[in-house]
Amino acid sequence: MPFLRRPLKVSALFAIGLLSQPCFSEPLDEAISVEQATQQAAAESQQKIDTLNQQTGTLLEQYRFATRQAENLQVENKHYQKVLKHQQLEKASLEQQLKDIAVTQSEIMPLILRMQTNLEEFVEMDLPFLPKERQQRLTKLKSMMLRADVTKAEKFRRIIEAYQIENEYGNTIEAYKDEIDLNGTKSPVDFLRLGRVALYYQRLDGSESGFWNKAEKRWQTLPDSYRNSIRNGLRIARKETAPDLLVLPIPAAEEGK
Repeated sequence: MPFLRRPLKVSALFAIGLLSQPCFSEPLDEAISVEQATQQAAAESQQKIDTLNQQTGTLLEQYRFATRQAENLQVENKHYQKVLKHQQLEKASLEQQLKDIAVTQSEIMPLILRMQTNLEEFVEMDLPFLPKERQQRLTKLKSMMLRADVTKAEKFRRIIEAYQIENEYGNTIEAYKDEIDLNGTKSPVDFLRLGRVALYYQRLDGSESGFWNKAEKRWQTLPDSYRNSIRNGLRIARKETAPDLLVLPIPAAEEGK
């Protein structure tokens, strides 16, 4: 009988243990669930923080880019304001020039005609060098002034060109051949022009030399003592010899009128 009671005690304790086990497992499961929920919430929070940090970095970069663009636009705007101001000044200048052109158009032709007349008078009063060449130039100018197919600008350019050619004569020396009337006879001679100061001639055989007497408007012979000086002057003008001192008579300067 004692052997039968002992197993009954063990079975009773086992039964009591089985009956009491669910009482401890429920709080543990709940704690585990809470921990998992907490970790899940923490992970989600960290993910939101990371997302916010990334968005903040993107927005900061966009802000910096927008700031640089704004600064560049301000600099560019100031530049264009200066350009606009300059263009406005140019516009005002062009408008004034157009007004001046309208006035000039009505005055340019009378000016050209006066310049042509003055040039003809000047050549007539000047030393009689290259008479055919210079007269031909004046004749062409006079003919061109009557042509309707030639613009005023071209007429003005041509008259200025003629003045420039005449002006260059005063800064050069020249030797050329032509004919003049000596004692009623056309004779071939060598001419020596010293700027617009003096014009000399010498027969081709060197037998006679002379100069243009501007005051008396005639050719005047020179003593034979000037023959070599004129010959040397001709050689210098033709660049056949080096420049040298010439002893020649120079007409007295006329008083300005």
